[in-house]
Amino acid sequence: MAAADKALIRRSLMPNAFPRPALRPTRRGGAPRSVLLIMALAFLATGCSDLFGPSSDRPFQNLRCSVSESELFAGGPPPDGIPSLENPTFVSADDSSVDYLFGSDRVIGLLVDGEAWAIPHNVGWWHEIVNIDFPSGLQVAASYCPLTGSSLVFDREAAGGATMGVSGVLFQNNLVMFDRGDPSSLWFQMAREARCGPADGTRLDMVPSFEMTWAGWTELHPETKVVTGNLGMGRNYRSYPYGNYESNSQLLFPQPSVDSRRPMKERTLGIPDVEGSGGVGFPFNALADAEPGPVAAVHASARGRDVVVLWDQRAGGAMAFDARIDGTELTFSVEEDRIVDTQTGSTWRVDGLAVAGSWEGRRLDPVAEAYVSFWFAWMAFQPDAELWEPEASAS
Repeated sequence: MAAADKALIRRSLMPNAFPRPALRPTRRGGAPRSVLLIMALAFLATGCSDLFGPSSDRPFQNLRCSVSESELFAGGPPPDGIPSLENPTFVSADDSSVDYLFGSDRVIGLLVDGEAWAIPHNVGWWHEIVNIDFPSGLQVAASYCPLTGSSLVFDREAAGGATMGVSGVLFQNNLVMFDRGDPSSLWFQMAREARCGPADGTRLDMVPSFEMTWAGWTELHPETKVVTGNLGMGRNYRSYPYGNYESNSQLLFPQPSVDSRRPMKERTLGIPDVEGSGGVGFPFNALADAEPGPVAAVHASARGRDVVVLWDQRAGGAMAFDARIDGTELTFSVEEDRIVDTQTGSTWRVDGLAVAGSWEGRRLDPVAEAYVSFWFAWMAFQPDAELWEPEASAS
């Protein structure tokens, strides 16, 4: 791959790399970011006292949490002030209502019931949680926190199938959800469990998801369904409401510590340990440096098993998979810009599908707990995690 081409691809991995039309949120679409910032700063002086106090008009009165109240902040909007979505309409990728998406926009991709589904970050900017009930009975909450850049999809079974809403509370700059079956329980997105209320300590199972660009997802899954832009919510889904937040080095709320080994808001695929604060983090630009071409395959040990992380620069996406199929341990490498297993020479895509060779048509099992977030947020929630870098892997 030519150096100029690789430089262009690397640029596409950085937040806000491609210019957008100069569109501002409408009055119905929500407050401009400057207004939200003023609201956030106003709340900093009191933390969440207006949310957690004993008064009967406070939404989370007398709530017991396993984290200190001083670590919780009111993000500005009240509970449901940022409205989650409940079973929004999905349409085909070529539907006219999908004109809000650019190829470089990022989406959360799901493979459920034999079909591909996409929840764009553009929708997450304005709603943060999309509750979906699939025909098979699977009930999920697809969540995206714009402040931590974190995409996690949860099975709602642990919450009794109740839909999730945006609480208006932040922990480590990260989304805190509440479930409508028991609004006094608060679920911390990147902790993947409840930390306040009766459900404190209850873990939410994750559903495997793929985060990449819209262009990358549709190339892999041209038949995908995607959330319509005609949601009737008065939002402009082309307009990013957080200014230059993704590309600057500022945070809106206090952060106890920031790991400075990587750029603060570099997207990172993280695989947390089964228990505790460890795991392995794979920064996107480190993965881009792993091979001279557009794809990479990285073997690692995570969650007590051997995994392989597959990376595709063109799609700006990475995912972790069990390195076994039908009990056979596979070793992956890159040949002529293709990911292949050395056992059979089969060719594999970044979403774990074999597209040529003996394994054609088979899929690797994804690591459900793997997710993408900004580097600072990954290390805030998994402070003992290892940092994967090409140099460390080669040594």
